[in-house]
Amino acid sequence: MNLNTLNDFRHAMYRCFGNGKDALFNLVDALASETQAHSFPELSFSPFFERTWASLYEALEDGQINAERLREVCVQFAPLPTAGQVVFLGVDTSNLYRPEAETAADRILVPIANLPKNVHAACPGWVISSVVLLPQQAGQGTFVLDTARVKSTERATEVAARQLRAVVAGLVARGLCPIILGDRWYACAPFLARMTDVDARCLLRVKSNRVFYRRAPARLPAQLGASRKDGDRFQCKDESSHGTPDATWEGVDAKGARVEVRCWNHLHLRTARWVEISVIQIIRHGASGKARDPKVSWFVWKGDEPAPLAEVSPLYRLRYSHEHGYRFDKQELLWDIPRLSTPERTARWTQVVACAHNQLVLARPLLEGCYRPWETRHTVLTLSQVRRAMPTLLRQLGTPARPPQPRGKAPGRAKGFQPKPRTRHPVIRKTSKTKQKSKKAVSA
Repeated sequence: MNLNTLNDFRHAMYRCFGNGKDALFNLVDALASETQAHSFPELSFSPFFERTWASLYEALEDGQINAERLREVCVQFAPLPTAGQVVFLGVDTSNLYRPEAETAADRILVPIANLPKNVHAACPGWVISSVVLLPQQAGQGTFVLDTARVKSTERATEVAARQLRAVVAGLVARGLCPIILGDRWYACAPFLARMTDVDARCLLRVKSNRVFYRRAPARLPAQLGASRKDGDRFQCKDESSHGTPDATWEGVDAKGARVEVRCWNHLHLRTARWVEISVIQIIRHGASGKARDPKVSWFVWKGDEPAPLAEVSPLYRLRYSHEHGYRFDKQELLWDIPRLSTPERTARWTQVVACAHNQLVLARPLLEGCYRPWETRHTVLTLSQVRRAMPTLLRQLGTPARPPQPRGKAPGRAKGFQPKPRTRHPVIRKTSKTKQKSKKAVSA
């Protein structure tokens, strides 16, 4: 990475913006450098935002961002290895809560995370799905490749599969071998069925109560009736259904504790029989057994090559960087702070946050971190430390955005003007297909 590459990325990003591109680009620079802003209007105090505070909202209201071109730019400038090597992609969703925004359309009930045990609550809001490039070293920061809002008429797995199909195509064209890491919500039949034509391998976590099936046995010559569609049952928490594993591995982890890995091949889900997967069990004898440190974990492997049993546990640990990326975006880049009135503006703001995030990742090798007195200098440079030193680099690079053109003071509202109240939108409650069928049957 050099200064010219970062400058090319900035100009390519600027060409992805349509209406309001100058204000949008100023907003990206302000977000990537203004560490004193704790609210959305305070970003206008940044010396790199050359406009007034009202232009912040106008940029998200009237601005346009070409999502497909922006995804191509992110894939092109991502810090990727050389051709023929493996890259790791993380896919996940994050919630933006809007409990009191009655005029905001298409809000759905989303679960509230990090609650005490046995406490479950939901809140109206929007769901954002993102695909990121995972670093192979902890603390290096993720690189956002694509973001999309999950509409009330869609499922998160459907949106994720559509994003991954586009991202993987760009990576395979560059000679790379992607491996997709996902949480247990993605180890389902709809997602696996949509990933059959995607040239990537998948390592997905699985709940311990999931049920799989082996291949259906061959039909006997004297058998009556229809042939069996599924073979013997395989349930993760039922040891009597496991049988002899097809492959095993035993070793030690980084702390010297014993680790056992077992793998069963040629399994499938009942609603996606044509998708063959491998189920992997990892037993960590040095784990505490708590919810965040289980002794037994289950995974699904989908790919043309056999699962690398010795590398499953350290590979899946790379996915945790995705959570740290979400935390940085919300705590430092104010992702969930603006109270925007439409989901389209929120999706546009998410793309702006992703651009600022990626710019910090690309600028990391070019800067010396700005450390606080209590911060150590013996760890990897964090994105927060890069953000503090970013103004020096931005002054050196300049900006492709055009300077503002003041047009004087607005005339204001006409005398006697009566604004119309905005339309109130109800919260949309998603139901499963089974519940929808039962409701139709009752109504019939």
